[in-house]
Amino acid sequence: MALTGKTALITGAARRVGRAIALELADAGCDVAVHYNTSRQEAVAVRDQIAAGGRRCCLVQGDLADPDAPRRVVAAAVEALGSLDILINNAAIFTRMSLADFEADTWQRTLQINLTAVAALCHHAQPHLNKGSPGKIVNLCDIAADRPWKGHLAHCVSKAGLVCLTKALARELAPTIQVNGVAPGIAVFPDDYDQQTRDRLVARVPLGRAGSPEEVAAAVRFLVEHGHYVTGQIINIDGGRSIV
Repeated sequence: MALTGKTALITGAARRVGRAIALELADAGCDVAVHYNTSRQEAVAVRDQIAAGGRRCCLVQGDLADPDAPRRVVAAAVEALGSLDILINNAAIFTRMSLADFEADTWQRTLQINLTAVAALCHHAQPHLNKGSPGKIVNLCDIAADRPWKGHLAHCVSKAGLVCLTKALARELAPTIQVNGVAPGIAVFPDDYDQQTRDRLVARVPLGRAGSPEEVAAAVRFLVEHGHYVTGQIINIDGGRSIV
């Protein structure tokens, strides 16, 4: 669908991949609601950049660990933009936890933000997305859903759940809303990864390099702009890592 004048809510849009998606969709013509939790300064910078390009942009703050936050985030976005055509569920936390380190609070918080909040956001967005033709939902999954990493138990389980949620919602919401997922491999390294760790991970990638937030954002744009006959799919953006 043509994106000029369409409205998009992107969670976790102040930094990293979320920022790239917000800028990509704004460049395609969308008005954008930038959700953030604590990164207000970065969110303001994204808003200003989008506004400088001639699109409308609002900021929506919310801690998705709060069960009521998804309702408030969607309501604030719709109030500011007047409608909602696209929902991009990008916000997540990257929790390190092995079974030996298991903590119920950490487990619950990870699943709340990475999975439960996504379902709630889709629930509250559905009535608005149904008014479009068609509505679009894209969930940011992770190749770790199929190839779990040692020491990241809660994260991997939450992303595996998100893959299943994406496919289940695609069936439930068809034909009026299309639901797909994008699963990055290496898009942005965690800040605390040293160079040796980064080199070791890149060495496993068939294309021989890390990806970028912009490459993930381009895949999201394809799904919402051109993926008219695509739903229930998870597109890996990983340089071939998932086939090794």
